[in-house]
Amino acid sequence: MLNTKIVTWSAALFTSASFVLCVGFGLITPDALHMHGFLEAVLPAFKWISFGSFLLGLGESFLWGVYLGLGYSLIYNAVSARLGH
Repeated sequence: MLNTKIVTWSAALFTSASFVLCVGFGLITPDALHMHGFLEAVLPAFKWISFGSFLLGLGESFLWGVYLGLGYSLIYNAVSARLGH
């Protein structure tokens, strides 16, 4: 059985760190190389880039990680219990 709390926090911190890395990469590379279009597409209301938009994107990234970690761990534990592993 997976510890739901650990998996959820791990996924949320991973997606938050990934967002920060993507923004940092986008700030130091030419427009053609960074992913601001992708970030604007997957994070509602996120626009490249202001401090408020950065905080919004960071929060949304964290919440996506919570969603994924919680969903994955709950489904994994249910399937594991059902199959007896």
